[in-house]
Amino acid sequence: MTGRPQPGDEGEGQPWVKSERQHERERTRRSRARRSTSIATASSILFVVLVVVLVTNAPGWPRVREAFFSPEWFVRALPDVASGFLLNIKIFLIAEPLILIVGVLVALARTVKAPAFFPVRALATLYTDIFRGVPTLLVIYLVGFGLPALRLQGIPTDLATLGIIGLTLSYGAYVAEVFRAGIESIHPSQVAAARSLGLSHGKTMRFVVLPQATRRVVPPLLNDFISLQKDTALVATLGLLEALRQAQIIATSKFNYTSYLVASLLFILLTIPMARFTDHLAARTRRRRA
Repeated sequence: MTGRPQPGDEGEGQPWVKSERQHERERTRRSRARRSTSIATASSILFVVLVVVLVTNAPGWPRVREAFFSPEWFVRALPDVASGFLLNIKIFLIAEPLILIVGVLVALARTVKAPAFFPVRALATLYTDIFRGVPTLLVIYLVGFGLPALRLQGIPTDLATLGIIGLTLSYGAYVAEVFRAGIESIHPSQVAAARSLGLSHGKTMRFVVLPQATRRVVPPLLNDFISLQKDTALVATLGLLEALRQAQIIATSKFNYTSYLVASLLFILLTIPMARFTDHLAARTRRRRA
């Protein structure tokens, strides 16, 4: 047989070399990619310039600029809003691992099929149904104002702690369903193979099912945590001086709303990197499956 060696050929002693046709295909793809990038960049610049021109020449733009885009009030509001934003980050960093723990435990409880564990499975189902049905803001109200009103011994009174408990209860139900979907996506043959090797149900879940399920649910989990980053602002309803509350104090006292813009930009700077990382993981998963 004549011709160039193929990638799977063995024993010929020659490395595989791309053909001229393959080189031509790659050059064509690179040329199309450069052309597409150039067109996208030019159209984006043109669109931004057009929007800026239309907005800045609108009749009410001076009033909008003074109320929402004032450089003076931006500089004044930034220190106070940024100090409050540190509390949002603290709440997020504490609530995230707690939500993961609650989500995994509830998901495992819902996947146990033994009849003796029916009460545990029913309780886990009831928890997810209730806390997915109740708005997160209402859960924070119930925890933040309801628990201290009971005046029971051992009930925390710190507002940040109560806010973290409310977020954990609400988001734990969503994360539990994400983990349960990942666990149930594992083919039953893998569980059967692990059990045939002598692994118990617990070891099968720990060493076979959970590692694969976790890899599959990383993108939707990150989407939930992006929402969690924003919903930390809901604890402002308890009176905590976080970013939203600081912006609200400045806006109501000075009748200028640039402080809200400052808070929005801080949340955007926190969520966009996580969103892009989520897209990267989702694209990598699609490539791996393809």
